[in-house]
Amino acid sequence: MARPRSTKNSFITINPSPFLHLLPLSPLYSLFFSLKKNPRNLNSLCTSQPISLFYLSILFSFTFLGILILIFLPSSQEFVPCPVTSPSSSPPSQSSFFFTSLASTVSDDNGVSDEPKLLNSVMVPLPAQRVVGNVSEKEREFWNQPEGEGYKPCLDFSIGYRKASSRISKEKRRFLMVVASGGLNQQRNQIVDAVVIARILEAALVVPVLQVNLIWGDESEFSDIFDVLRFKRTLKADVRVVSSLPSTHLMSRQSIETRIPRDVTPQWIHARFFNQLNQEGVLVLKGIDSKLSKNLPPDLQKLRCKVAFHALRFAEPIRELGNQLAKRMWIEGPYIALHLRLEKDVWVRTGCLTGLGPEFDDVIAKIRQSRPEYLTGRLNMSYVQRRLAGLCPLNALEMARLLKGLGAPKSARIYNAGGEPFGGKQALQPLLSEFPNLVTKEMLAKEGELTPFMNKSSALAAIDYIVSLSSNVFVPSHGGNMGRVMQGHRAYVGHRKFIKPNKRAMLPVFEDKSISDEEFGSIIRELHRKSSGQPEPRGYRRDKDVIAYPVPECMCNKPSSSIF
Repeated sequence: MARPRSTKNSFITINPSPFLHLLPLSPLYSLFFSLKKNPRNLNSLCTSQPISLFYLSILFSFTFLGILILIFLPSSQEFVPCPVTSPSSSPPSQSSFFFTSLASTVSDDNGVSDEPKLLNSVMVPLPAQRVVGNVSEKEREFWNQPEGEGYKPCLDFSIGYRKASSRISKEKRRFLMVVASGGLNQQRNQIVDAVVIARILEAALVVPVLQVNLIWGDESEFSDIFDVLRFKRTLKADVRVVSSLPSTHLMSRQSIETRIPRDVTPQWIHARFFNQLNQEGVLVLKGIDSKLSKNLPPDLQKLRCKVAFHALRFAEPIRELGNQLAKRMWIEGPYIALHLRLEKDVWVRTGCLTGLGPEFDDVIAKIRQSRPEYLTGRLNMSYVQRRLAGLCPLNALEMARLLKGLGAPKSARIYNAGGEPFGGKQALQPLLSEFPNLVTKEMLAKEGELTPFMNKSSALAAIDYIVSLSSNVFVPSHGGNMGRVMQGHRAYVGHRKFIKPNKRAMLPVFEDKSISDEEFGSIIRELHRKSSGQPEPRGYRRDKDVIAYPVPECMCNKPSSSIF
């Protein structure tokens, strides 16, 4: 397989040495190039120029010293986000803290670095920008970033895990194949668990197969969405990843295992499949979404973080465009990213009303009646009960009221990371009325930039992901995979502000017409004061995923902690 061309990230710059611009002006530079063009100049130099051998030795000594200085300059400059001179820019204290925590490398027992460094693989956002100037206290509070309480990444795998890795990473007899379904972030979760299951079964992992999405008709393969080479290299110390089955393991018919209960443990996985895998050599799993327990041993939790935040880097074309769009948002100052879940299938699945009136709600109701299997909401609850229980997405009007209550200024620039809303512009009108600077990737992209990704929902969602990661504030209108992974990723790379709407508590306040705007805002801000991106330990509650809550398994606040 040809090695993919390396492309410079538009947001990561290699800062040139301050000495480099002096080289063309130096006498030695002129001397070298003169000799290179005409070697006979050396004779004339020695006979006609009053330059002694001593002087030449001095020049060569300084040249050698300069080369040593260039070699040993701090290499971390390569990974510092590109600074932009702007009155709204601020020193990224949390970002520098994060980079410091990633500075170490994986080394084997002989002290040889295991490439690639995790620092190279993690997807890092642009620095958060500080708001300066004449802004209200509420607005300043809205844009402020959390402190992070000193937590930083620390994937310190145990000695036992590392010892087993030398054997597991060379496995050539047992192979695991996984079929991942759903949208982009649902597929990401299944790929994360696929790596963990391969580790549990001590099997080599075949690059996962992405099932054709029946809703969006997306036929993208793994390599269309993710950087396959980076995926393999990042995980080479944990599991062996291969592009396809070897010819010795190809069978005319392979059984696909789909009967996996929820919340299965590593012990269950091993007892159920290890002997079968030993006998047949190949195991094909399908439908593993949310099946693996959220409570795994620490090493496997760390492996989950390593896959989610390091190994699953998007393919180069997606990264390039996503970074360009993010820079177009970021260069003008702080911005908000909203993940608005207003698509038709969301209203069908949740059993909720759109808020657009009977005409639109009747369309959703008819689809739901004809395809009752689509409904994933609780069947024994009415719409009102679902909404008050926080099971419905916030519509555009409710999101506008939430942002106003939190202190977002009317001039705030907002990136909409959601799909095409059911109802079109009418669905977004209440939000546009309050926050007119609302843009989408279609509005940010130049002519032709999105053409390669048309009808590829996963690639478009990946672009949204990249732009959302660099936002100062991220707010999802509903739960789901995008919100969870963005919550954890933003914490992992420097504690970027993430506001999870407390729908159960705030919706009754929305209904109370007697509350003044000032009192409404005060209540809303108090309800979400703790939901700002400060580290929230995952603990051992079964409903908490380490990808959304990487503390304490994947992040710690010990002074001596590091990425490994």
